Amino acid sequence: MNYCLPLREIHMEPEAFNAEAAIAGGGYRGEARGGGGMSWRKVYLSEFLDDGSIDIQTGPFGTQLKASDYTPEGTPVINVRNIGYGDLRPEKLEFVPDQVVSRLSKHLIQTRDIVFGRKGAVDRHLFVSESEAGWMQGSDCIRLRVLTDAIHPAFLSFGLRLPSHKQWMITQCSNKATMASLNQEIIGRISVNLPDTATQVRIASILSAYDDLIENNRRRIQLLEQAARLLYRVWFVHLRFPGHEHATITDGVPEGWEKKPFSELATFLNGFAFRPSHLGDVGLPIVKIPELRDGPTEKTPRNPGENIPGKYLLNTGDILFSWSGTLLVNIWNHGRALLNQHLFKVIPVADNLRSVVFFAVTTPPNEFGGI
Repeated sequence: MNYCLPLREIHMEPEAFNAEAAIAGGGYRGEARGGGGMSWRKVYLSEFLDDGSIDIQTGPFGTQLKASDYTPEGTPVINVRNIGYGDLRPEKLEFVPDQVVSRLSKHLIQTRDIVFGRKGAVDRHLFVSESEAGWMQGSDCIRLRVLTDAIHPAFLSFGLRLPSHKQWMITQCSNKATMASLNQEIIGRISVNLPDTATQVRIASILSAYDDLIENNRRRIQLLEQAARLLYRVWFVHLRFPGHEHATITDGVPEGWEKKPFSELATFLNGFAFRPSHLGDVGLPIVKIPELRDGPTEKTPRNPGENIPGKYLLNTGDILFSWSGTLLVNIWNHGRALLNQHLFKVIPVADNLRSVVFFAVTTPPNEFGGI
């Protein structure tokens, strides 16, 4: 997540603070690193690893934590798929019973720990909140624990989310022959620009407050979307619309209504068949299923778009439908992008049908016949 935020609520001028610059060093106006009122120093995590100020713990080996150890409930285990960009991805959590927890207690995580993915998603990490304290790290994870007051763990976590650092991690861990892999040596090479501890705490608290606001708004939006989907199903699938008690319904269609196929409500445009030669690091993001779910990341391939037909250009507000493999519908909200094959751009025949079309295609497949 990138931050460039107005901070009127904490009595600072909006242009006085750029969060990305603040974490990289010298983000307060007139106080650049090396001058003014704040002193920043560049450090490597190896300095803290060498003197024991940072503790590293690799996840349990496969011989210690076997597939047969998992149970339907118990203590959650953090695997690579559960690690986001500072946050938890709770989908497909696995669990272990108390006897496994007792045997592998050194792998339990604490509040303000940082948990990296050791294989694959090396650019991601979980900053452990109170909710995840006492959970267990999985085999393909590395846990970092700050044991010194010189580094504020939340400040370090925000630094690890900077686009420049995430790209650095991918480059450092990349191996053309195998999956990207992270180890203690690479973690030791991570550099951080540190102000005094009080400034670290202040910057981290500002960004945490905005993260909390964003998360609260995300949850509110999710609740509103759930309510809208429920209303759609009640009115248009189960036909419990206002006044339905007095409506005449023939062959499942209320009087004055029409039943129409999707093809008459919207155009379904399949994406462009990108070839390997089209994929690069510069230009517009190419939207595949991972981008439809999570938005563009540093791993998202790009293309300038100059030689791609304009009909495959996406803009914020477009309805996208993954029809191959994973059935997923979402509204694109990440700006200009390019549509890959196996995704439909759903184009309503009229703007006033946009909401109806969106909720129609998000209706579970077993209910399509009722539309």
